[in-house]
Amino acid sequence: MKKFVIPMPVRYAINAILLAAFLLVANALVQGGGLGRAQTAIIIQVGYFIILAVSLNIVTGYLGQLPLGHAGFMAVGAYAGAIFWRAHLLPQFPNMVVGLLIAGIVAAIFGLLIGIPALRFKGDYLAIITLGFGEIIRVLLNNLDGLTYGARGLLNIPRYSSFLLVYICVIITCAFIHLMMKSRHGRAILSIRDNEIAAESCGVNTVYYKVAAFVVSAFFAGIAGALFAGNFGILIPANFDFMTSINILMIVVLGGLGSMFGSVIAAAVLTFLPFLLQPLAEYRMIIYSLMLILMMIFKPSGLMGAYDFSLSRILERVINFFMRRGGKKDANA
Repeated sequence: MKKFVIPMPVRYAINAILLAAFLLVANALVQGGGLGRAQTAIIIQVGYFIILAVSLNIVTGYLGQLPLGHAGFMAVGAYAGAIFWRAHLLPQFPNMVVGLLIAGIVAAIFGLLIGIPALRFKGDYLAIITLGFGEIIRVLLNNLDGLTYGARGLLNIPRYSSFLLVYICVIITCAFIHLMMKSRHGRAILSIRDNEIAAESCGVNTVYYKVAAFVVSAFFAGIAGALFAGNFGILIPANFDFMTSINILMIVVLGGLGSMFGSVIAAAVLTFLPFLLQPLAEYRMIIYSLMLILMMIFKPSGLMGAYDFSLSRILERVINFFMRRGGKKDANA
């Protein structure tokens, strides 16, 4: 019996319809008071951590490099977007959209400036350079009193980060990265990860694709930073320290290097877990750390390994299963 395959345009149509339905239902639940303020705040927090993890996965999981300065790009985007939003140069909706774009573009420019020299190095050297970049950004933000208000914090940031906005950005980010990795550009990036020398010998411009991956990763980190600013309404440089970069990297590793779905699941788990462990306040961080250690011992490839969820593939399996059963019944008859 011929195997049933869903055409690619139909796959994208099904995914778009289901995602739109999810957004509408979830937003109605949030707006209707079905979730408390605390639960909504955590869900929004999960959203921008998904963007941070998925964007970092471009460089760590798909490109095979180890940057430790993702919080720096997040900080640059957060302050760029917040300063534009505070100026109120446009009506609310255009102001919000343009602020997000400015946040992403400014972070991407920094990604380009750092990526060109940094990506000539590998492994520990790249990690040290990007770590230094993140710390330089934090120190600069602490000392630019006239622009960022230093350690006092940037206040009165418009709170644009609603559930709907954050998860529209999550869907756009995941869709863009998915399409990019399925294109020839994505295959070139994966070839660099698997064997850089062989990729270069086959005509892949390794420097170009390394820098491009770094810039795209920084762009979405900047957008996540702006969403972070629009969620809390205040920014202080301490929000973007070294441990923030480590936490984002930990989400990627826990979810599985190269697995977008794994990053989504891990971002949700690691954001909700500290809140779920609040009744055990004295032992919360110990339990949290032990769970991560055990996870890395018994499942070092991460929660999802290299697996990426595909709704279309599941539908195909279900349809083929019923087709086989129907074929068997016809044969028996």
